[in-house]
Amino acid sequence: MTTTKTPTPTPATRPAPSLMAAPAVVHAAPPRRTSSRRLSGIALAAPFALLLLCTVLVPIGYALYLSLFTDRLSGLGFDGYHEAFTGLGNYTSVLGDPAFLDSVAHVALYALVHIPVMFAGALVIALLLDSVAVRLRQMWSLAVFLPHAVPGVIAGLIWGYLYSPGIGPLNDILPFDPFSDGGVLPSIVNMATWQWMGYNMIIFYTALQTVPREVLEAARADGAGALRTALSIKIPMIRPTIFVALVFTTIGSLQLFTEPMVLRTFTGTVTSTWTPSLYIYEAAFISNDYGRAAAASILLAVASALLSALVMRLSNRRPR
Repeated sequence: MTTTKTPTPTPATRPAPSLMAAPAVVHAAPPRRTSSRRLSGIALAAPFALLLLCTVLVPIGYALYLSLFTDRLSGLGFDGYHEAFTGLGNYTSVLGDPAFLDSVAHVALYALVHIPVMFAGALVIALLLDSVAVRLRQMWSLAVFLPHAVPGVIAGLIWGYLYSPGIGPLNDILPFDPFSDGGVLPSIVNMATWQWMGYNMIIFYTALQTVPREVLEAARADGAGALRTALSIKIPMIRPTIFVALVFTTIGSLQLFTEPMVLRTFTGTVTSTWTPSLYIYEAAFISNDYGRAAAASILLAVASALLSALVMRLSNRRPR
């Protein structure tokens, strides 16, 4: 019986792979965690979105709605007041009201005096506390910050009694009458500066702690003194923090309300429309003209947004 064996092909006889063969296609499996990550992002953003909707967007939308309407008598007036669409009538009424324009002028003068004085004082105190020669930093920081912990109404009453003639000592010491037409503005500036200087000082002092110590040591090695180091290194390096604080201070200055409201109980110089916030308060809760109050509120919000955008635009410029 004869057995036939099949010859094993040699490498020379094996078929060579074709050069035109199509490359193998590898199908990447879709990421399994994409949907879970999206759900996690939505869950994390939902509380903020809900808070933004309820506390910002809805009130602004309702204020816009109120600003387009006004209450008018129907017929002979026997049916009472009815809501009537007025369009931009409330806005033109507010912008043409001399009381509102005077309130804007008061706030502008207040901001021009308060912001430079308060920022300069807060920055100087922060630089002094950041100096290595200052002892008991925590005690001095707490002492300067303590006025901010006092509620605004309580602080206003304290300063009101300090300014009052026959009761407080400041009326006899100051070269001007704190309750006069020309003295009430410096009085309010002093009250606000006393309360907010410590708050901004803490912000600047915290930012100064982030300045690299190697840079400061290199400046000292080059012979730079304390003043030169502060002006050329420390202040430029905390420039973004200064502009952020400037934005919030500008917005707060436009919303000035507590100090003049408290001083109204001590003097008749501060009227019910001395600031835009007082003007809005008088229109809404005394005159019951909600359309005019809403229009003034929208105008104040627009002014705050424009000034904030201007300050942020200036902050993005690089110093030469």
